[in-house]
Amino acid sequence: MNPKTLVRISNTIGIISIILLIYWVFVFMTVEVFGLKVFRENITETFYLSILGILALMFGALIINIMFNLTRIAQKHNNDNELLKSKKSKIGIVILIVSFPVILGLLFGGDYLTSKKKEKLLIQSAESIITDYSIKADKLVNYSFTENWINETDDILNILSETDKHFPNISVIVKDSIDDSKLFLGFRSDYGYISVNDTIKPQKKKYILETTKPERDYLNKIFESKSDEIRFSAHDGNYELYYPYIKGDKVIVLYFSDYKRYGKIGS
Repeated sequence: MNPKTLVRISNTIGIISIILLIYWVFVFMTVEVFGLKVFRENITETFYLSILGILALMFGALIINIMFNLTRIAQKHNNDNELLKSKKSKIGIVILIVSFPVILGLLFGGDYLTSKKKEKLLIQSAESIITDYSIKADKLVNYSFTENWINETDDILNILSETDKHFPNISVIVKDSIDDSKLFLGFRSDYGYISVNDTIKPQKKKYILETTKPERDYLNKIFESKSDEIRFSAHDGNYELYYPYIKGDKVIVLYFSDYKRYGKIGS
């Protein structure tokens, strides 16, 4: 193998390595900045060592410099067609520039598919409660702020959570009032058991649900108009689903939340 061929192979390997590294850094920056959830594998820890990427770029630049110097030496003994090389370089630059919007589109598309998959799974979880655990669902919808209802709700949510290790976090949202002020209460399984014989009665203030204005507007619509509208939101790996359950004049909202540090289209 003559020196010219070695120089060409070295240049090709070096340039491909640098381009792949640029793509890798671009993908990471896009995923981190926009909070996209696309990959199956855990990659964040790798990029916490981004300083290594910078050093790799510097090292790559040094290698490319050496390669081009070797190329110049080789060109002294070989009369290459510079016009053809120039055309190929321009085509390569155009392909490189066009590829970034394509990659960006694929990343956002993957994140969208991940969110839609998660939405489907959360809705299936809600529907399974209504259909497979209809008796328990009826107990939940028959809300009254009493020790018995709170304890029953705690038991039901614990059972649902322990049935499937992949079951999302679940809460029951109801509408109530404190001192004539309408508000929303949220009940989770981690509040613990309340003794019926305890002299200290449960306080509604403990269960007040913190909400944003859009969330309050949505919940008011559900409880006042008895709407069955489902609300799903996804942001930076946090997935939330509000699933109304209406029976007669009783209304509750099943609230599911899940967090995935790494998005999976197939999860």
